[in-house]
Amino acid sequence: MPPDLPFVSNPAAGAVSSSYPWTGADEAVALLSVEAVQKYLNRSRASVYRYANTDPDTLNPPYDQTKLNPEVRRDKDDPLEFRPQEVRRFAEEVLGLHPTIQVQTPEETVTHDLMRQMLQELRAIRHLLEQRGE
Repeated sequence: MPPDLPFVSNPAAGAVSSSYPWTGADEAVALLSVEAVQKYLNRSRASVYRYANTDPDTLNPPYDQTKLNPEVRRDKDDPLEFRPQEVRRFAEEVLGLHPTIQVQTPEETVTHDLMRQMLQELRAIRHLLEQRGE
């Protein structure tokens, strides 16, 4: 799981910029397409559509905290678009996915050993130079 949402501002990459009344005049909200949500959740396209809060009889169904709620659409043929915050909320609260960062210690290699020996030699040289300077 990625540590952060893929906040895409390029429409070709899966997001569409759109202005809303609650944002400033210059401020645009990048909405995520189904494809971008699919990549973020690491789920199939069909799963994203199953998770989405849609209804064939209602254009914009009311908010459902157990579903992935798309942005308001004006027409039933408009593509589904999602706010990054909503995708993150759904991933964490409903699916139980939490981004994790795993830090692994690197394997000891011959290169690491050689670099360590070089550092020790440089420190010894510095120490000798400092002693001669006194």
